[in-house]
Amino acid sequence: MARTSRAAPASAAEPGRDCPLCPRLVEFREEWRGAEPSWHNAPVPAFGPEDARLLIVGLAPGLRGANRTGRPFTGDYAGDLLYSTLLKFGFATGGYEARPDDGLTLTDARIVNAVRCVPPQNKPTPEEIRTCRTFLSAAVAEMPRLSAIVTLGKIAHDSTLAALGERASRLKFGHGVAGEIGGVRLFASYHCSRYNTNTGVLTPAMFHAVFGAARSYLDSL
Repeated sequence: MARTSRAAPASAAEPGRDCPLCPRLVEFREEWRGAEPSWHNAPVPAFGPEDARLLIVGLAPGLRGANRTGRPFTGDYAGDLLYSTLLKFGFATGGYEARPDDGLTLTDARIVNAVRCVPPQNKPTPEEIRTCRTFLSAAVAEMPRLSAIVTLGKIAHDSTLAALGERASRLKFGHGVAGEIGGVRLFASYHCSRYNTNTGVLTPAMFHAVFGAARSYLDSL
């Protein structure tokens, strides 16, 4: 797959292709640019319209998923479950074929990761999470109609609370937990990773229940 050049330029909400802020992630990025020059291998931009009412916050790009394709949750199992769920609940149209040119369109929904660059072993450090939060905060701020957020996993959940100016204790993470934060309704889910689904920590029914709750909430407004 040819390397995408569609990442947004550096801005308050989007780091530049060669963002230098996290040295460990820069080193890992350069390593994979050498190994797989046709991959995206850069910060992964948000996907979906800025005027959406729903924001979905993930952890970080997967090495062979979004880091390869340049679109959040595209190219790995987590994306298979996430996008099929978004299609089921009317947050997407088209068909998901695990590539950024598959024609899939998000409807009233946007996806962003708490950490924009792929971390080694899919484990960002606390400092990397804090550093990248400036982009998460800006992404939240640029959504004028934002009404609901689904957080995927504890790191994404806690970082989202911090981006909203709240402590993690304000709404402790747990699957199915929901609460009002600054006029925005948060819905928490376990991350839709293959590990969580293979071990039974998260089932498709559990995942659907969270998005069903978000759908019902938005439909009630």
